[in-house]
Amino acid sequence: MRHLPVLVLVAILAAIPLLGASDAVLNFLIGTLIIALAAQGWNILAGLGGQVSFGHAAFYGTGAYVSAVLQLRYGVNAWAAALAGIVAGAAVGAAIGALVFRAGLRGSYFALVTLAFAEVFRIIANAAPITGAAAGLLIRLDPRPSHFQFAARATFFYVALVCVTLALALTASIVNARFGAQLAAIRENEEAARALGIDTFATKLRAMTLSAGITAAAGVLYLQYYLYIDANLAFGTGVSVAALLAPVVGGIGTVLGPVLGALGLHALGEVTQIVAGTVPGIDQVLFGILLVAAIAFLPSGLARGLAASRKAAS
Repeated sequence: MRHLPVLVLVAILAAIPLLGASDAVLNFLIGTLIIALAAQGWNILAGLGGQVSFGHAAFYGTGAYVSAVLQLRYGVNAWAAALAGIVAGAAVGAAIGALVFRAGLRGSYFALVTLAFAEVFRIIANAAPITGAAAGLLIRLDPRPSHFQFAARATFFYVALVCVTLALALTASIVNARFGAQLAAIRENEEAARALGIDTFATKLRAMTLSAGITAAAGVLYLQYYLYIDANLAFGTGVSVAALLAPVVGGIGTVLGPVLGALGLHALGEVTQIVAGTVPGIDQVLFGILLVAAIAFLPSGLARGLAASRKAAS
């Protein structure tokens, strides 16, 4: 019963294409699921473990670029390239984690270092010939399942939904496992956790590796859906901000929070664009105002707000 809301939300999303949703609706939902997957990765590291990152674009972009380069430069099958991109993202997370955690960086120092890594990766990708430099990389359109491309948007939607569902299941299993308890102890008081015998370095490194791999999977999905990637799309601060904001709005440290936050933010962005019309920049102003209001009135996030409403109703 604890995870019933998760099952209900997944079931509702899975039913949408069966109800004859338009391509515009499916496009909106696929974009939302990609953000939700990246946000779920961020949530494992920051929400459960308390290690707030400002640079998850480093892992997102690594997944996308490794997959694209393997396909275009070396003729690797798209599915194998996608798996390699996820592994590469996890490896980058492990490498960065080993450096910063061994150095004892945390808090704002950790956040700024992750941001710096993402920016370095963006600069390299924007200049290196193998990544297409500023022009980026364009995957050849070939809508066959063997090439990880699908003629129907609904098919890709279900692929993205399966990925998000697996990430939700992984997060739920972590929360209910000893690993989750160790992360919670580190989040609340790292010195006390170390005094209790928890290997804080290994625990944080494991969380960062998992977090990076999930975020890299989101980058792979973006590449395979839009068939194009460049340095600003892959490693830009917008990716890191989206991955951070969705759990903040949805509920940091909750299983369902990142998905609810991604749905809310994406919908909010669409509404503000419609309301603002063609006035340049006004949609961003309205979006910021509404976002501040949402955080002010639901500081614990949508997931906890809904849980509190259910308890009050019962």
